[in-house]
Amino acid sequence: MSREIARRAEDVPAVFAARFNSGVPAAVSEMYEDGAVFVPSPGMAVTGDGIGRANAEFLGLGVPITVRPRHTYVSGDLALLVVDWIIDGADVRGDRVRIEGTATDVARRGPDGVWRYVIDNPFGVAPVEGN
Repeated sequence: MSREIARRAEDVPAVFAARFNSGVPAAVSEMYEDGAVFVPSPGMAVTGDGIGRANAEFLGLGVPITVRPRHTYVSGDLALLVVDWIIDGADVRGDRVRIEGTATDVARRGPDGVWRYVIDNPFGVAPVEGN
């Protein structure tokens, strides 16, 4: 199980990917600070226990994530991360899965020096259905 930590803002995407690819929901949940927001689909934001449940759905596919950071902008203890990502492969039933996006995320350095998500918006500016 991956318990890597992000000591620099630019490390957040790779640490998230390692924890995601471990398949352990608790490892992924530790990437979020208390009060964080996760947007598992465009226009739908969850907080609290909803973050763990939403991430568990992605983890349940059993397909690894690959990340490619585009930009990291840091101001003090806040960072804006723009990251291309893809989940691509066969799921636990053998069905083909391909989910991808460009995340626009906000991370914050905590008092312990570890960077965690404040806002995790994996689909970035993808349009909300019906708009």
